[in-house]
Amino acid sequence: MGTMNELASAGAFLRGHFPRGGKVLCAVSGGLDSMCLLDFLCRQREFSVTAAHFNHRLRGAEADRDEQFVRDYCVARGIPFLAGSGDTRALAEQEGLSVEEAARRLRYDFLSKAAEDGNYDAICTAHHADDNAETVLLNLIRGTGSAGLAGIPQVRGKVCRPFLRIPRAELADYAAAHGVPHVEDATNADPDAAARNALRSAVIPVLRQINPKCTENIARTSAILREESDALESMARGLMDQVKELPDGVSMPCLMLTDVPRAVAERAVLQLLARTAGHRKDLTAAHVLAVLDLARGRRTDLEVSLPYGMTARRKKYTLEITRRPARSGAAPIAVGGTVEFGGTAVMISDHASPGALPVGLPEGAAMAVTPWRPGDWLRLPGSRGPRSFKRLCAERGLTPEERDALPVLRVGDAHAADPVFGVQPDFAPCPGGQTVFVKFTKKTEENHHEK
Repeated sequence: MGTMNELASAGAFLRGHFPRGGKVLCAVSGGLDSMCLLDFLCRQREFSVTAAHFNHRLRGAEADRDEQFVRDYCVARGIPFLAGSGDTRALAEQEGLSVEEAARRLRYDFLSKAAEDGNYDAICTAHHADDNAETVLLNLIRGTGSAGLAGIPQVRGKVCRPFLRIPRAELADYAAAHGVPHVEDATNADPDAAARNALRSAVIPVLRQINPKCTENIARTSAILREESDALESMARGLMDQVKELPDGVSMPCLMLTDVPRAVAERAVLQLLARTAGHRKDLTAAHVLAVLDLARGRRTDLEVSLPYGMTARRKKYTLEITRRPARSGAAPIAVGGTVEFGGTAVMISDHASPGALPVGLPEGAAMAVTPWRPGDWLRLPGSRGPRSFKRLCAERGLTPEERDALPVLRVGDAHAADPVFGVQPDFAPCPGGQTVFVKFTKKTEENHHEK
């Protein structure tokens, strides 16, 4: 079938980076892509391969099934096997991350530690040309520069991606030719996964009708753009010696961003935002341009609100980027109690009052006031299905700062009510059940009533 020849670019990549072979840690989820990678690496006689599987604890019995599948496969073939796990939802809540980003962080932390402890030469992941094309297209439609169009790097530190120039269809052919078993990946409910599914099922097939080699060509172009972007990133890092650390962020002279080419200044701003936030996820070109316009005096206001509680301020000739302290995780509340959150008082009562919302309370259920969580999906009247709280807030015109200041009443772990979208259908009062009343009151409203 010629399948081995079709994966020749992966073999050439490995020989080019590891001419004497080496000790490789292969990230294996159990899906088709990673099982092909494990099989392919094991066929490269000059490499010593260990499989590494991370259980994100997101899908209960299905996640345990995937781990056991990979473990059994490795035991049957004498392949060394490592397993790790972590509470992805807990990290997402604690750090204010999406579930996808929290999962990625836990997974790579596990792989990095395992590679360091075992003195591995490389960590191999199964990202392929279609993954890269999806990433490039997502970045393009969201607004990005050449760094976003550079897509997924084939090498970053010890992480290597031998399949990055190979379309997924060729991996499916490889699996069929060599009888490589796999488990089907469950659909991810994260908004990014939904967008990727749309590209995968509707957009990329149309692009392939225009040019069957579209994903390979996107990979080739993104590799060129990555080299150019890396050069500009290096120039931007050279400006960092002008940055001063603040207790809650950084400051720099505005001239640092006005005396260099715009492409370099944009990368410097992104590096500063990522340093302050702790990561680059959800930092878009719009955020970068807003900060750059602020530094260059092209805005009438002197302050810009940014994701993750960050604020950029211009003070004469200085630009500051700060982040407010992390929000508290959860504040328990009972009938008759009041909790203040983000400038709003949340009050629970056993009787109706003007502005109070009725909430059906299951017997024995505990209540708490928390920030919104990346896993919050709401059902609104007239909608076909649940939608993410984050996206609904954006459609209502709320800034990230306004969204982060909204209190959420939780019953157990479930999002029961909030001041913007009201009470969720699952917590509508029902005959014979206990009903409590929640009232959300802004502090400015309280002050008005007091006066």
